[in-house]
Amino acid sequence: MNPHSLVALAGGVGASRFLRGLVRVVDPTRLRIVINTGDDREFYGVHVSPDVDIVTYTLAGMIDDEKGYGLAGDTHHIVDTLGALGREAWFRLGDRDYAHCLYRTQRLAEGEGLTAITDRVRRHLGVEAELLPMSETPCPTYVELRGGRRVHFEDYLARDGAPDDVVRVDLGAAEAAAPAPGVCEALRGADCVLVCPSNPVVSIGPILALPGVRGAVADSRARVVGVSPIVGGAPIKGPADRLLRGIGAEVSALGVARLYRDWVHGFVIDERDAALAPEIEALGMRVATIDTIMRTPEVSAALARCALDLAARCAADAS
Repeated sequence: MNPHSLVALAGGVGASRFLRGLVRVVDPTRLRIVINTGDDREFYGVHVSPDVDIVTYTLAGMIDDEKGYGLAGDTHHIVDTLGALGREAWFRLGDRDYAHCLYRTQRLAEGEGLTAITDRVRRHLGVEAELLPMSETPCPTYVELRGGRRVHFEDYLARDGAPDDVVRVDLGAAEAAAPAPGVCEALRGADCVLVCPSNPVVSIGPILALPGVRGAVADSRARVVGVSPIVGGAPIKGPADRLLRGIGAEVSALGVARLYRDWVHGFVIDERDAALAPEIEALGMRVATIDTIMRTPEVSAALARCALDLAARCAADAS
């Protein structure tokens, strides 16, 4: 592959753990990671970019592994004090995490773009891969629930505990936004695009909803390989099952493959789902099976290597 020809689409804990393995098997300086910003929201007066920060902290070796987000060993004096004073404090933003978000907020107020700010922070923390927020335009994802209630995704997830009465996911803001600088250029120049094992509805969905993103992938020579976030009919972590049901999709590796069928060439599924391989192959995808539950960095690295090998096989098919 050419330098900078590997692109990953990412969002959430599953993506961060996959990327932790990917940078073990490729030169991270040739990797560009396009990250969902549909979860972005202001909390406590600062701009929080949850998925950007999860990926950044994981690749910097600073993530709180037990929770999958936030900084290891962080304190929560700011949030606890606000709660004691009667303010809502359900979003548990740590103190050092708050400092990074405050820096982001200050730079945004000074007119700097989210892409440049993200690049400053990742360099400061020693992350070698290039991190590209999907958009610099606010594009919040909303979840619509039975009874007509409509809430921001972070309210749905962190405040309400991801209830199972989803009727629709609203990506309208992303559909009206512009991709951030460098996103479409990275995709057009890619030899390989890896779709991380992220929530297909609210992590990958917002990236694909941006005008021009699907076209950039189609215009490239890239072989696209996805990794299923569903194992044995359930997500490894998070509310993907509730959201998939909410949009009328089957909660299975096959259900995710059907969502991706028009733009993904290869699909990695867990060995527990090997029986689904023929149906996924019938959609026009090559399939590989492996242990996808990333309990350790070594398992993550093996999964990343499997995805890259599958991309190479897809490329050979196309040549």
